[in-house]
Amino acid sequence: MWTLVKIEWIKTFRRWRTYIGFATIGFFLPLFFIAMKLSGGEFVLNSPALKAIQENFIVIGHVFNGMFVSRMLMNTLFVHIPLLVVLVPGDSVAGESASGTIRTILTRPPSRLEIIISKIILSLVYTALLLIFMALLSLIVGYFLFGLGDLVVLKDGILIFTLREALLRFALAYALAIVAMSVIASLAFLFSVLVSNAIGPIIGSIVVLIIFLIITASPIPAFETVRPYLFTTYTDVWEKAFADPIPWAAIGKYAGVLALYSIGFFGLSALIFQRKDILS
Repeated sequence: MWTLVKIEWIKTFRRWRTYIGFATIGFFLPLFFIAMKLSGGEFVLNSPALKAIQENFIVIGHVFNGMFVSRMLMNTLFVHIPLLVVLVPGDSVAGESASGTIRTILTRPPSRLEIIISKIILSLVYTALLLIFMALLSLIVGYFLFGLGDLVVLKDGILIFTLREALLRFALAYALAIVAMSVIASLAFLFSVLVSNAIGPIIGSIVVLIIFLIITASPIPAFETVRPYLFTTYTDVWEKAFADPIPWAAIGKYAGVLALYSIGFFGLSALIFQRKDILS
């Protein structure tokens, strides 16, 4: 199995498509921070809540620091990151089906189950690496442009975390974000097993995600009975890392549901792949 995973690693990171996600984050993230730096964060600092904090509390460093901007950036998880996460899982099986190499692979001794498991592992590794890259880059760029300090969180009141506590909260938030994005990766992987076109799984998973997000965010009462069954209802679990006290029970429930979705999508993918007729 380790040899198969190693081979998948080499194949995955030899494809230029694999680096699109890293390149996009590497370009967009510094651009976002520079734009915030040039604006001086006026639209944030002029908010009544932040003005009250600076006037009435002792905050180490500046309120508008690298930690604050890094947390703002995490809100893009729902908009941009899924577009990048699906690139590799969506191409994993469908890409090789389109090129015809999947038939050659299946003539070798490893079973179909071993082959599909190695591809699943690489999809999860890619998803985790993408988010870890985003986390480290946001903190590094934030440090050089804004400096680090206490983190102010404006949600359901005002929370102030020390730098050490803020870093621990960020680590928890990104760990939960990896769990959430793994569901989207598993959905793209499922589509990749179903079709032989590399573009189809990417577009299909994004369309499903957009529809689910609309239903999840819509205030229409008719959708209330559906929302508990949509994985998008639980993908904001990372935000709970910045609550005080940390709602561990809710995090366990949300992360458990997301893990079940991932296991279900990947499990269904493995089942279909083992029974699928590979004709091209």
